[in-house]
Amino acid sequence: MTGSDVDGTDCRPRPPISFELFPPRTDAAALALGRTIDRLAEVCPAFISVTFGAGGSSRDRSLTVLRYMLEHTDVQPMAHLTCVGSSHAEANRLVREFLDAGITSFLALRGDPPSGADADADAGIRDLGSAAELVQLIHRVQEEREPFGQSGIPGMPGATRIRERPRPERVAVAAFPTGHPRSRGLSQDVDNLLAKEIAGANLAITQLFWHADDYLAFVERARAGGVTIPILPGIMPVTTPARLARLEELTGVPAPSELAISLEIEPDADAQFDLGVEYAARLADEVLAGGAPGLHLYTFNRHEAVLAVLDRLGIRTPAQLTTERNTRQR
Repeated sequence: MTGSDVDGTDCRPRPPISFELFPPRTDAAALALGRTIDRLAEVCPAFISVTFGAGGSSRDRSLTVLRYMLEHTDVQPMAHLTCVGSSHAEANRLVREFLDAGITSFLALRGDPPSGADADADAGIRDLGSAAELVQLIHRVQEEREPFGQSGIPGMPGATRIRERPRPERVAVAAFPTGHPRSRGLSQDVDNLLAKEIAGANLAITQLFWHADDYLAFVERARAGGVTIPILPGIMPVTTPARLARLEELTGVPAPSELAISLEIEPDADAQFDLGVEYAARLADEVLAGGAPGLHLYTFNRHEAVLAVLDRLGIRTPAQLTTERNTRQR
């Protein structure tokens, strides 16, 4: 599973890695999340995404996390945006605010209906009806912005310098290997993804799935349907039976019986952790072997399990690889 050759040297090219976080709800959680971000940044991920509550319910907390990454790490932060609970004008203002802050990667989502609403209804949808429309809006905001801005020069009152405004670099969208709850069939999921690519998306990230064949078959259908953008597999190491049951409730994707039973009958928390990490690492290894362009790991705001998955896969950070090379050369 480590992609090593016979003498133990890592022979698999390091795939791009990315992570997802959600904004903290308390000051204590914010401190812990800062430490988690610092640990995740050591892996040199391609980006770290931060969820955003429907209608901007976590706007300030999300922006704080994104700015922390900009100011304290070299990681590219990715802001989530949702249609649910947001108008066209509100989304326009928010995209401008993110771009002005230096955030140039976005994940455009239709979003989940408000709690208690019918999953098949359009509750919370206003004049921004789909992720494809949101993708178009992100690009339109950039087109409407002046290409250059002015900023003051420290120590020189009244003097300004011209700087290029940040531009969207990565506009990602969601993909659903096991089918979207509102979808009428697997072909509609491909059609929706193609529409988002045509609107300007340049990356797709999948919802959770538990079997490599679900992801690989979806990618095959997407390619046959004309989708060309990279499709990152979204994987979460689940280390408790309660969390696994909760994920099934939230996503509608049935939990794998093998993992569910193993976690349920194992009384030791450390052993449960190992079971969850091993399942996720095996799944990641299978999709990478099948051609996945990288890994997107859902962290649940903890670094231990996702970093353990990378370690189980034999994926090393650039710093670790440099140290190992220097050691071998001595």
